[in-house]
Amino acid sequence: MTLTANWSYPTAIRFGAGRIAEIGDACIAAGIARPLLVTDRGLAGMEITAKTLDLVEAAGLGRAVFAEVDANPTEKNLEEGLRAFREGGYDGVIAFGGGSGLDLGKTLAFMSGQSRPVWDFEDIGDWWTRADPMGIAPIVAVPTTAGTGSEVGRASVITNTESREKKIIFHPKMLPATVIADPELTVGMPKAITAGTGLDAFAHCVEAYSSPHYHPMSQGIALEGMRLVVENLPRVYDTPDDIEARGHLMSAAAMGAVAFQKGLGAIHALSHPVGAVHHTHHGTTNAVCMPAVLRFNAPAIRVRFDLAAPYLGIEGGFDGFVAFVDRFNDRFGVPKRLSGLGVSATDIDALTEAALRDPSVGGNPVALTAEGVRGLYEAVL
Repeated sequence: MTLTANWSYPTAIRFGAGRIAEIGDACIAAGIARPLLVTDRGLAGMEITAKTLDLVEAAGLGRAVFAEVDANPTEKNLEEGLRAFREGGYDGVIAFGGGSGLDLGKTLAFMSGQSRPVWDFEDIGDWWTRADPMGIAPIVAVPTTAGTGSEVGRASVITNTESREKKIIFHPKMLPATVIADPELTVGMPKAITAGTGLDAFAHCVEAYSSPHYHPMSQGIALEGMRLVVENLPRVYDTPDDIEARGHLMSAAAMGAVAFQKGLGAIHALSHPVGAVHHTHHGTTNAVCMPAVLRFNAPAIRVRFDLAAPYLGIEGGFDGFVAFVDRFNDRFGVPKRLSGLGVSATDIDALTEAALRDPSVGGNPVALTAEGVRGLYEAVL
């Protein structure tokens, strides 16, 4: 089956193998005449990045890249990127890569015309209204992983290096004008990254489906997103050049990001502080935390997963789903505990305090207290 489509939800999406060839046209349609491609250090020297820059240059839009981006992008990366953007006279951003390149690129475009510090736009109340909407440069997003879904999001996660916390920066106009979702760009990912990013998409869908907030549209999207990951992540892990399966995973990643406007929860509240302090892979960290959080939330989510499990091809209702998650993690070599990612028991107090400040706490179906968060960390350490 050939997976090719043009979607207009939640933004313009050009989906299909080989559609990176349209990058020049996408930039022009977004009103960008001089783009800066923003990606991470690991992608900077890869063939897919060179090919994209060749296409941009061939379209008469110049050739420029900023790649000083950490795996968990920071305000220091942002400051360097803004300096390069302004000194180069660029008028738009191609956010290229996994979560780090996409998040930093989006935030760079957002901050390019702002006069206030980035932390003034944290996703708290109506802080986003502090921004000058005319100071936001247009964005074309090109995901090269199938996990974060940041290409269809209105926010980015930036690590504050002073407080060692991940902060969510939000503005409605951070949503890219156009997305090029080309599954061929994900073929070269190492197996561990394929698994970790796919499990990130799975976590987004699981938490959105678990959230107590009312949003039937997101609920349906989350359920189908889970199915796509369950059926296709093993396929691409075993057969990296399975473009059809990679296309389904790329869809699931975008679906997870759309669905979690319904809410995230304890998986992300636990994961964000660990990533900020220990620089662990976000999706893998989510996967380690997921079984314990599912068990913690059982009183509130058992019935809905009893209904979901048959659709996902899983026997045994909620209990069968939790057992499946354990096996799914094992299938991809995910550590059983955070200690396998370098976290120690001495970190629990600081991690608990940071987790309680994470906005994801508010979406958990069971209210989270300091005692509850600490108990979850103890369970996954």
